[in-house]
Amino acid sequence: MEVWYSSTRNGKIRVRASEAILKGLSEDGGLFVPDRIPELEKSFQELAGMSYQETAYEVMKLYLTDFTKEELEGCIASAYDSKFDTEEIAPLVQADGAYFLELFHGSTIAFKDMALSILPHLMITSAKKNKVKNEIVILTATSGDTGKAALAGFAGVEGTKIIVFYPKNGVSPIQERQMVTQKEENTYVVGIRGNFDDAQTGVKKIFADKELEKRMDEKGYQFSSANSINIGRLVPQIVYYVYAYARLLKKGGIREGDKINVVVPTGNFGNILAAFYAKNMGVPIGRLICASNENKVLYDFFHTGEYDRNREFVLTSSPSMDILISSNLERLIYRIAGNDPEKTADFMKALTGEGRYGITREMREQLGDFYGGYASEEETAETIRILQEKAGYIVDPHTAVAACVYRKYVEETGDHTLSVIASTASPFKFTRSVMNAVAGGADSTDTNAADVGKYDAMTDFELADELASLSGKPMPGAVREIRTAPVVHDRVCGKDEMRRTVEEFLGL
Repeated sequence: MEVWYSSTRNGKIRVRASEAILKGLSEDGGLFVPDRIPELEKSFQELAGMSYQETAYEVMKLYLTDFTKEELEGCIASAYDSKFDTEEIAPLVQADGAYFLELFHGSTIAFKDMALSILPHLMITSAKKNKVKNEIVILTATSGDTGKAALAGFAGVEGTKIIVFYPKNGVSPIQERQMVTQKEENTYVVGIRGNFDDAQTGVKKIFADKELEKRMDEKGYQFSSANSINIGRLVPQIVYYVYAYARLLKKGGIREGDKINVVVPTGNFGNILAAFYAKNMGVPIGRLICASNENKVLYDFFHTGEYDRNREFVLTSSPSMDILISSNLERLIYRIAGNDPEKTADFMKALTGEGRYGITREMREQLGDFYGGYASEEETAETIRILQEKAGYIVDPHTAVAACVYRKYVEETGDHTLSVIASTASPFKFTRSVMNAVAGGADSTDTNAADVGKYDAMTDFELADELASLSGKPMPGAVREIRTAPVVHDRVCGKDEMRRTVEEFLGL
């Protein structure tokens, strides 16, 4: 049975999966949502015997129904190959009473690889299916990880260009270095003087610019998105929650039908929304634990029913979560509003105009599966230290936020259901935060104080050497490669200059 996609803001818009992937964002500014969430066709005993690639096919075929078996298997095979440094693609590691689902073994050492490795293949296949003659221009905003993963995915892909905007002073040095050293002539990277929300808002405005769209078409271009607003990003993320449950079953950690909880460090809400979709497909997930850093707009939403971005924007050690406008939340709002596009459009209009909206009591009652928590900067650092001391397991700050919120959840609720924590980035991507947390959080001794001072004087790459020594794990190739790579992109612009920058790149 075919799955169709409509806009969260206009029920009259109805497209197939390949069209939704190509568009990225609906012309009315809404996000594409499936007209139904399909049920899994295989039992978990069957899925437990499958590879990641085979599981991906079983999940994605249910959503991307206008792709042939050969097309979809080809996209999956091209994406999940030797660029991942573990055979399992997404291994589960048990530490300190929970399972960490390591989603950072791809070429850019962050979870975005899991979906962005396959998006270019889905997009090119979609273009062929829809007889698109224009060159596709991927336009995306990043809070750190999406940008490099998208650049790596689309670099050198014929028939595409990719333009990435990032907050100039809002990403880690290694994240920035990964982006600005990206080769290939079809890639463009721009730092903006502003934060991630400014970059994301600017990208959405460019997408909605009809006059620019017309000029683009005349020049043989059309926009699409690599952000998690694109359903070609969202659907592949559902896979790893299905896979995680099946692997736990195979390991004997659970019996079929046992519930698990899922803990996700959350910024733009796409990753935890994928877990919500997996739950509604039949994965026995109990609570969806949404972990925020000090930009706790989602924590406040789940506790009050009010979404309010009118607050101070905090730069934290977990920059991919430094977000006050969680775009993918719109898909959840649409669902709990009874799949009503008019109500959803009103909420989003209020968010744009007043910076806030409040949902109804009836809508709040549908959020019982969600739990919102947050971790301060001090708690995040302490969690990194405790995990290293107690379990010998080193995590990045985003994963530490999730682990901290999980501990708080257990203490508050007494719920000891086996839990999977989404580990979204390698600690090697945030070496300074990790090493300072390990050293600075330990008992106050002269030796430790010397370590902190030593780390302050070291570069991020020197800290990567220290981290490799401490963890006993080799430095990822993604870090080694950029250590001496030349800077290719040094463009910086104001948040109001983004459209003009795009026009210059494309010669409009």
